[in-house]
Amino acid sequence: MKQENQNQNSFGMIGLGTMGSNLLQNIADHGYSCAGYDNSAEKVNALNALDSENIQGFSNLKEFTDSLKSPKIVMMLVPAGEIVDNVIDELLAVLDKGDIIIDGGNSHYTDTERRYLELEGKGLHFVGMGVSGGEEGARRGPSMMPGGDKEAYEAIKPVLEKIAAQVNGEPTVAFMGNRSAGHFVKMVHNGIEYAIMQLISESYEIMKRGLQMENDQIHEVYKKWNQGRLKSYLLEITTDIFAFKNEGEEGLLLDNIRDEAKAKGTGKWTSQGAMDLHLPTPVIDISVSMRDLSSLKNLRVQASKIYPDLTEMHYGKNVNDYCDQLEEAFYFAMVSAYAQGMHLLYQANIEFKYDLKLDLIAKIWRGGCIIRSEFLEDIYAAFNKDPELQHLLLDKTVAGNLIQSIPSARTIVSDAAIHGISTPAFSAALTYFDNFRSESMPTNLIQAQRDYFGSHTYELKAKEGVFHTKWIMENIKQ
Repeated sequence: MKQENQNQNSFGMIGLGTMGSNLLQNIADHGYSCAGYDNSAEKVNALNALDSENIQGFSNLKEFTDSLKSPKIVMMLVPAGEIVDNVIDELLAVLDKGDIIIDGGNSHYTDTERRYLELEGKGLHFVGMGVSGGEEGARRGPSMMPGGDKEAYEAIKPVLEKIAAQVNGEPTVAFMGNRSAGHFVKMVHNGIEYAIMQLISESYEIMKRGLQMENDQIHEVYKKWNQGRLKSYLLEITTDIFAFKNEGEEGLLLDNIRDEAKAKGTGKWTSQGAMDLHLPTPVIDISVSMRDLSSLKNLRVQASKIYPDLTEMHYGKNVNDYCDQLEEAFYFAMVSAYAQGMHLLYQANIEFKYDLKLDLIAKIWRGGCIIRSEFLEDIYAAFNKDPELQHLLLDKTVAGNLIQSIPSARTIVSDAAIHGISTPAFSAALTYFDNFRSESMPTNLIQAQRDYFGSHTYELKAKEGVFHTKWIMENIKQ
């Protein structure tokens, strides 16, 4: 028997798609009375049909908000963009000062910044919260990254800590920081996600085309990797994908899927945000670009008929030994992807005064989220030991492990180049590292060029000040 008392629901959800419905059921499972609203009668009916006495579904927004205890807690799980603003405008007519609005979608952090300030001016509390873990995570325990109004977070904290995934008895949720901090952290999370997915796909390409391995062999490699230090959610699901066949079919479903990857934009936002902060994230950047390139299928087909396919040249390597090297190279590139994401968070913290705690971010990413992995324990340990650590690659423990993987990374990238195998993310990780570890880069020439054609000036090694030279060709000996 569903409860019918008005003003008794502890939590309200707007948007009853799979994520919203699953998260609401998760909350109800932990003993909280909940209300759900959607303008789709079908979704509302589906919610009311659930076998839960703690959930009520509404098609009327006023009835929905009237069913909530004060201060009213309303979470939105709707598509990012204009729809979020429209829902907020509707809520302003039915909420009171002191009520709490949570945006749990993948909103761009700049929109969250604006909404936070606007709602603060109207006397409402606003929390921008990244939610990771997909449909299953929402139902059984996601990782959540709330930011914005600290007072509001304290009010919703008991619910969030109950429904979050648990790692070592601790919930994978914590207050990220001021204003748009939560959605910025989630954006970077998604950028890292893009990078690791690209690296996995490149390792697949090396095994499939370079080593000419069968699917069952590749399955065993990913299974082995996922039992060691590369253990992660993304490798876990990749292992499953390499074992999945539709009923009655002989081959893997994977082999029938078109090679055109889609994207919702959060990876692109990460690259844009990094460039705005003048911070390099090349593994993430190239991973975004490769998804875009994959969509140019017709052009790729035309080009394939013009240029020779070098992959006919089999690597001629011992498969087991080479896959061990590939595992080392994957570790190297994966570390680089995480390091670039964490460095972006470090810089954003300075620029936006978020009050981020990088160890805390790594800590809540260890469970529930898409990029959860064994390596996050190392990231957590590094930033927990040194909260002022500027870059993960400067941590001595991480560096010690990384050094051992460098030879394999060089082998994998160079062999791929010789045989015409595309490994842009592996290559970006290696070139980023080689420049990062270099005390001297050739960019002094770029500064000279900029000054030559645009009088942009330069600085000298041994003399303070800013200088400009008239680079007259007549003065240069021919």
